[in-house]
Parts: sequence; structure tokens; C-alpha cells
Amino acid sequence: MVVERAGGAADLARRGVEVRLVDRADSPFQGSRGDGLQPRTLEVFDDLGVIDAVLAAGRELPVMRAYFAGIFAGERRMAEPVEPTPDVPYPNAWVLGQSDTEAILRARLAELGVRVEFGTALVDVTQDDTGVTVTLHRDGTPETVRASYLVGADGGASAVRKRLGIAFDGSTDNSIKMLLGDVRADTLDHDYGYWFAAAADQPMTGFALSPLPGARRFQFAAPLADDRSPDLATLQDLADRHGPEAGLLLSDLSWITLWRPNIRLARRFRDGRVFLAGDAAHVHPPTGGQGLNTGVQDAYNLGWKLAAALGGHPAPLDTYEPERRTVAAGILGLSTELLDKLVDGDEDAMRRGPETRQLGITYRSPTDHGPLVAGDRAPDALLHDEAGRPLRLFDLFRGPHATLLRFAPATGAPDAELSARAASGRAGYAHSGIRTVDIRRVDTPTNGSADTDRPACTTLVDTDGHAFTAYAAVPGNHVLIRPDGHLAHRW
Repeated sequence: MVVERAGGAADLARRGVEVRLVDRADSPFQGSRGDGLQPRTLEVFDDLGVIDAVLAAGRELPVMRAYFAGIFAGERRMAEPVEPTPDVPYPNAWVLGQSDTEAILRARLAELGVRVEFGTALVDVTQDDTGVTVTLHRDGTPETVRASYLVGADGGASAVRKRLGIAFDGSTDNSIKMLLGDVRADTLDHDYGYWFAAAADQPMTGFALSPLPGARRFQFAAPLADDRSPDLATLQDLADRHGPEAGLLLSDLSWITLWRPNIRLARRFRDGRVFLAGDAAHVHPPTGGQGLNTGVQDAYNLGWKLAAALGGHPAPLDTYEPERRTVAAGILGLSTELLDKLVDGDEDAMRRGPETRQLGITYRSPTDHGPLVAGDRAPDALLHDEAGRPLRLFDLFRGPHATLLRFAPATGAPDAELSARAASGRAGYAHSGIRTVDIRRVDTPTNGSADTDRPACTTLVDTDGHAFTAYAAVPGNHVLIRPDGHLAHRW
């Protein structure tokens, strides 16, 4: 089971959609693999109700202690930590092994009444105008399943993508091979990461050890120049050759893989009633920690659109491929550029800037301009209710609904607003339900008269002006937030 598959299933299940989640593996994956969670992914996990568990189980990016030619060269960070702000509550990447992230999402799925069906492989798929017919095999026994839609989030070797005959454009570079694995290294201070190399401009000559949360385990990453086996003996030999002064003794290898740059993008993300997400649609080099996070965003973008289609509003599904394939192509370019820097020995090859945090992902039209327009990420903001209690906008966004923000005092006739909401309903937002929030400044008086034409709503006070600033709003503005936390409309 991959993270995007579990996250997408949780998103659908909380919307009351009947879901089956199958995985051909016999048991859950055990290993760190995609262990870097970007800030935008943390916001998704906030919405899915698992952020507390993720933060409790993980840790911040470590300070890396660099050794060049066996000499301690100082401490470095891949990215300088950033303080939270009212509009960005999770500004820094977070480290949590992929298997731990999956376990948290499985627990959330169980709360929603969904269990992962391990040892169950998809072997065939056909579709027609009304649904998809899937053949599954479990313990050698076939089962035919009829579903309205199918999402293939089954990895780079996706059986779904192959059955559909969708081209997976890109390349595999066999000249670069890297070992990734999880080991113990008890002689090292677990609070730090370590980078051993011949020189600062020769990062591919050495190896890195990054501490994993919990027990004294590290993720090991090292280029492999020969055809040695991916095992503990090979890792120990690499450590002895590239960092003999450290006296490393590696043990308890729990997961290892041989990785080659395999950079690919599916030519299509949709075929009728079948959709691709995550590694089934795009595979990335590990540089920048973008692959898993991009898959999570795929599933988050797709979940509410599938629910809308099942509720009689199929139009949003037409936006999944153009939105997500465009984003995936851009992120593939970013992660490939970072890989090239690493191979070329650029002095900033290990640095990670704000472009890797995925907070700037947008679905805005090229013709739209402005600080915050339709398609952009919806910022958070700290406000207060009428009793003075603090409340975040993300608290109100959390859940399967869309959210309408009205910056008071509202202007315009109620029927104009209701017409706009009806239009949004045709786009599928109304199917998820719309929560209405009035936001007023401290010096804006409340309207004591009842307005029977407007639905009941939550009224919040923008005590410090965070919401008006983050949304570039003036009194009378309306902003409709999609269920996936991006702007749908503003007027």
C-alpha cells in the first residue's frame, strides 16, 4: 500500500463513498523509503484528521554533520527552519518513515470502516459507459468486481496503467545506481545526520546517514559503482571505504533497495472511468522529496471530484488530468534538476529551497493574475469567534465540505450570492456541502437584523487582520474554497 492510495481512500470514505482498497503485497511495507513530508502534505494530513499522530511520530529535518576526506567540515542544513505564520502553520518539511505514515493512515481508514485487502492483485480491467469491471486474484481465487470508478495508485510498474496501454514516457539511467536502506549505527549521535564524501564538490563519492524517528535507526544512501549485492555487507564496505575515521558498525538492516534514476510521466492520467495517481502516473528521483508528496496531492485533488461525480456532478473529473499532470510535469523537472546538481557536484546540491515545499502549487489559469486567484492554495489565518476564542480557518476547512468566506460587511443582493452558489453547485462543490463563514474586522459592527435570505453561518473576528491580508480581501469580497483547499471562485 502506498501513502497516496491510503490517503485517497480515507478522503473518499469520509465522504460516505464505498471504497475497496486492494494491495497485491501480502503485508504492509516496512521501511523508511519516502520519509520526507512536505508542508503542503502536512496540511492535507491536517484536513484528513491525522496531523497530530504524524507530528507526534516524526521529527524535524536533522542538522547534517559533514566529513570531507575524513575531516570534520562543519554542520549544514538542507533547509533553514522557518517559523510558522498565521497563513502557513506547517512551514517545514517533516521526517517520518513511509511505513509509519502508512500505519497512521491505515488506522484512520479503520476508523472510517475501511480495511486494506492485502494479498489481492488486480489482473484485468474493462470498462463501459456505466462502470468498470475488475478481476482480482486472492490466494489464487478470482473475484469479479463491478465499480463506478477505478483509481490505479499501484506504483511505477502499475498493472492498471499497463492494462490501459498508457505510455509511460521518460527514461531510466543505468549509469547511476544508489543503495537506499534502513540500518542501525549505534556509534553515531542519533540527533544528527551525517554526510561522508571525498570533498564538498564530490557528493557522489560518499554516503549519507539520516536519522529516522524513534529507535536508533538511520536511512542509508550511497552511490554504488559496481554490481555488488544490495545487502548489509555492501553497506558496511561502503561505510568502511568512505568514512573509516567514524568507525561505523552498521547492523539490523531492515529494508534495502537498489535505485536507478527512473524519471517518467504517464501520457494520460485518465482513461474513461479509470484514473492514475502517484507513482503509477509519475516517478521521480528522490532528490527534493517530491514523489510521495506529489502522489498525496493527486489523491487529494481526485477524491472530492469522484464524490461529486457519484452525486451527479461529473464535470470536476474533467479537471483532474489537466490540473495534476501539469503539476507533476513541473515537479519532475524540479527533482531532475536537483539530481543533476548532485551528480555534477554543485556546491548547493544539498540545499532545498521553498520551491520543494509544494505550498506554491496552483491550478490558476495562465490568464489570471493577482496575489490570490482561483486555483491557488487557500491560506490559513488565526481569527476569534464572537466569544473571543481563537480559531483557525483550517479548523473550519477540515472535512469533506467546501467553504464560502464572506468578508464583512457583505455587499450585493442576496440573490446574486445565491446565484453564484448555484453555479458552484453545478461544478460539484455543493454536493460536498458548503460551510459559510463571515469574517469581520474588529471595528466592523455586527448586523443585528436577521437576513432570512442568507443561510446560517459562522461569524469570526479578524482580530489581527490575518485573514484580510492573506486573502488580499476588502469588505464585500466572497471567496469559495474547494474541498481540497484551493480557491474555486472569488467575487
